[in-house]
Order: sequence, then C-alpha cells, then structure tokens
Amino acid sequence: MPPRGVSKGSKRERQYEHIKDSELDQGASLRRAEEIAARTVNKARARSGEARSSTRTSTADISSGLRSGRPGPRGRTRDRLYAEARRLGVDGRSQMNEAQLERAVEAKKA
Repeated sequence: MPPRGVSKGSKRERQYEHIKDSELDQGASLRRAEEIAARTVNKARARSGEARSSTRTSTADISSGLRSGRPGPRGRTRDRLYAEARRLGVDGRSQMNEAQLERAVEAKKA
C-alpha cells in the first residue's frame, strides 16, 4: 500500500510499486520491500515539494538518488567526500580531486 498522500494511478504510486517489485526480486521480504519503497517515495515527494512537511535531511541529504541508476562511478561524490574530509581535518582538501579525497579520508579514518 503506497504511503498516505499518494493518489491512485499517480507517478508516485507507480514509483512505489516499481521499487517494491525490485526489492522483492532482490530477495527482500514483503514488509521490508514496502518499507523501502515508502521511504523512497516519501523522500522524493519531500524533495519535489509535494509533501506537506519535510525534514532537513530529506531535502538536503543526497545519498539516495544522486548516483543510483547512473552509469559510471559509484560511491560518495566529491562534495560528500570534501565535507567528510573537512569534518576529519584533512589538510589540503580544497586542492584535491575526488580520488585524492577518497584516499585521504580513508587514510585519516584508519
């Protein structure tokens, strides 16, 4: 059952069903697949302004969807790596490219 506020036959209902079916195909339980689909649709609704209210993390966090479904590299973006490097206190981070940031962040964590 799609989240509240999603009308029957809408794009969001189709999105919900698609995500749920995909999760089921990957072996998730029905309950888990429905939860993932509902959370994803709710986040998309919040980002696009369709939801009545939204949290800062649902609109600012870019983890779900920035690189999903796209060809090419996976993982954190340069912006996310830069923010993490700043939090960890990595020197010279502003001059680093994505690969250098990733190495520096991993080295700092170790």
